[in-house]
Amino acid sequence: MILGCGHLAAGRPLPALPAPSNVDAAGTAPVPTVQVYETDYPFIDYSGRPVRNEIARLQSRLDHDEIRLQYSPAHGYLESLLQALKISLASQVLVFSKTSLQTEAISPQTPRAIFFNDDTYIGWIASSGLLEIVTMDADRGPVFYSLVNTDPSGAHLQRETLRCLTCHDSFSEMGGGVPTFLFESTFGLQGRAILAEVVARNTSDATPIDERWGGWYVTGIDHGAFHLGNIMAPPGHTALDRQRAYRGSLPSLSTLFDTSRYPTDKSDIVALLVLEHQVSVHNLIIHANYKSRAMLAGARSGATRATPENTHWGDLTPTVQARLSSLIEPLVRGMLMIDAATLPRPMSGDTGFAAQFAARGLRDAHGRSLRELDLNTRVFRYPMSFLIYSESFDALPLSVREAVYARFGQILGGRDRSAAFARLSAADRQAVLDILVATKPEFALFQSYSKDQS
Repeated sequence: MILGCGHLAAGRPLPALPAPSNVDAAGTAPVPTVQVYETDYPFIDYSGRPVRNEIARLQSRLDHDEIRLQYSPAHGYLESLLQALKISLASQVLVFSKTSLQTEAISPQTPRAIFFNDDTYIGWIASSGLLEIVTMDADRGPVFYSLVNTDPSGAHLQRETLRCLTCHDSFSEMGGGVPTFLFESTFGLQGRAILAEVVARNTSDATPIDERWGGWYVTGIDHGAFHLGNIMAPPGHTALDRQRAYRGSLPSLSTLFDTSRYPTDKSDIVALLVLEHQVSVHNLIIHANYKSRAMLAGARSGATRATPENTHWGDLTPTVQARLSSLIEPLVRGMLMIDAATLPRPMSGDTGFAAQFAARGLRDAHGRSLRELDLNTRVFRYPMSFLIYSESFDALPLSVREAVYARFGQILGGRDRSAAFARLSAADRQAVLDILVATKPEFALFQSYSKDQS
């Protein structure tokens, strides 16, 4: 996996990095045009100035001297940056596969640490002087930044585009694709063997646990559930015996490499589970945002930079409604976790991440929250993504949100009992519906309006 700038594309390392220039996150200096996006999605303006994300807002605070990032000899600006973005050290997960802009700096002895919250991801390597940053912009999807981490005189955030999008594009910059987050496993399975020298494969919350986390470190408790974490292939080995190579999760990584240079010796299994779900749904939101805006722009006669944010579903033609319905159905399924893999064994973390994550949830009158974790047979207690509260979801065109809300109402209200949603119990449907009505005002308003119209 990579959450940051670039990754190992089909086993080929990226060229050596040029020295970053001092371009701030607000984009005041020229940013290389991502021509393919400007052609395919001119209304997104991907190369323009991103302002609806946490890094742009941080840069504004830095510009106005409202905050100053503090440099430390041990980790540079890392801790100060995490504190400014309200990202917990407990979220640390470690990846040792060479899947990053900085392939030469990553190894099993110098893994890349990733820290994250609901929208922003920070990549740090003990042997590197560059912080990799990617954040979810409400308008543009993933936007990338880097920060030189060796200069104590001041922090300078630089916007990245082309050298990150070489890999972070769903069609590899050939046209028609959208910027995307990546979560990858570098090992594969074939019967009883682990294939150690294969091209990294994208994984999601639908990927079975036994196919996840190749090239990752994993700590916590997995109760013997097989996964590919903590497995390091000796050089030249194309296949490993599954049972002999298996390590499972560990209480500490200090037995595998020198963890003293890292903020913690953990790579929390619960953080990994949440991260995979989050990346999966973010990508579905990005796809729905780009493609629906393209569809809506095409439906407006003579409009080349249409802004359909305030177009209601009822104002669309039946043809456009039918096309949009097909487009948003994967997002509906993803947010309801219809395809999410079942946990083969109960799992628990060892960093406090789980408790911190759950504590931030909006709750209904019964104390229920979409951030509650199950961790016995599934990751979340209630099958609805917490990203329904995100700025990126709220930035979807109004007609798309209305269509998504309508589908949620049909499914959760029991009007759609098709086989596609059979895994949702009546109790889960009612609980999620109650929580949404209590904690998502726009959804509650839409539900109320729909009842009045029926």
